[in-house]
Amino acid sequence: MKQAFKAVQISEHVYWVGAIDFSLREFHGYATQRGTTYNAYLVVGEKVTLIDTVKAPYKGEMLARISSVTEPDNIDVIISNHSEMDHSGCLAEVIDLVQPESVLASAKGVEALREHFGLDCVEALADGESLGVGDLTLSFYETRMLHWPDSMFTYLHADGILFSQDGFGMHLASFERFADELDPPILEYEAAKYYANILLPYSNLVSKTLERVSQSGLDIRMVAPDHGPIWRKDIPKVLDWYAKWADQKPTCKALVVYDTMWHSTELMAKAIGEGVSAGGARALLLPLAGSHRSDVATQLLDAGALVVGSPTMNNNIFPTLSDVLTYIKGLRPKNLIGAAFGSYGWGGEANKQLLAVLEEMKVQLVGEAIKAKYVPDEAALGQCYELGLQIAAKLKEVVGNS
Repeated sequence: MKQAFKAVQISEHVYWVGAIDFSLREFHGYATQRGTTYNAYLVVGEKVTLIDTVKAPYKGEMLARISSVTEPDNIDVIISNHSEMDHSGCLAEVIDLVQPESVLASAKGVEALREHFGLDCVEALADGESLGVGDLTLSFYETRMLHWPDSMFTYLHADGILFSQDGFGMHLASFERFADELDPPILEYEAAKYYANILLPYSNLVSKTLERVSQSGLDIRMVAPDHGPIWRKDIPKVLDWYAKWADQKPTCKALVVYDTMWHSTELMAKAIGEGVSAGGARALLLPLAGSHRSDVATQLLDAGALVVGSPTMNNNIFPTLSDVLTYIKGLRPKNLIGAAFGSYGWGGEANKQLLAVLEEMKVQLVGEAIKAKYVPDEAALGQCYELGLQIAAKLKEVVGNS
């Protein structure tokens, strides 16, 4: 079977030697219905350089692909762009096998690899440093907190390739190696989902990195991330996506996220959605009985309003709302307006708790929180509809001023 794993040449000097994981369905709390790839790259010149490795169970697949180009012990240099275990899980074993002349990482990468794996052989690269590897030149750029402290980009001058570790990637398993070989809507959705669930908290750093890349004068002809397909065409498109997502400019879209026990909160959500739509904005309802927290985060990426609804259960918000709000709060979305609503039988504490979380998230509240006892009557549903109208009006005002 190992003979079936072949390297894929992506440029004059570079081969993709990674692994494809069709079975992955969860990564850091978000659903990865399309699996993923762990991309590693072999740079072949007078010396041989391996950029990143793969998740530990896929070491054999990576080594088989390397062997289709050259014997693994011909590797002279190993570069770790990112020390997270899906890229470094088999690094220590590969070092033992290969015995390279040098193993290189950012200064923070040296610390992380030593503390995580006990590796004392890793040498630090300075931000902006260039290094000759045989007849080829590599340059290194720290991208701290995109999305770990150790993260960095590596640039191969001869082929114009930016090895961008977790930047510009996505969780998408396929035998196609290049983005232009894949369905564009799927490509954009998975790129957005990855950004929303991994990189959103660091959007200010994304903007600074994009500015640095644009001012660097680098001739970027290919972007090779550590997950998903490689960008060899339409590179400005993915850069523009990142710039847009990093700005977090609100749109006239209200995301109504709720759960329900006996359909009362659901009725309220629908009435709010009707009001938002009638007010000239777009309403998207996400019932948590069928929506994953990562889908909520993805839809929130281009929303201007977050409206949350929960029944009260045991004096608390419903567990699915607690899960989603904890998750979203950690992603630190900005520039949102919002509101809360819910139904109850006797206590009705959920609304107060929902509002507290929205305030923690610095969501600008619109209207009064609406609370309906048992089944909402016409008056309560009318209040929900009016709240939807208020949200739409506020969205149009905010978007018009942004």
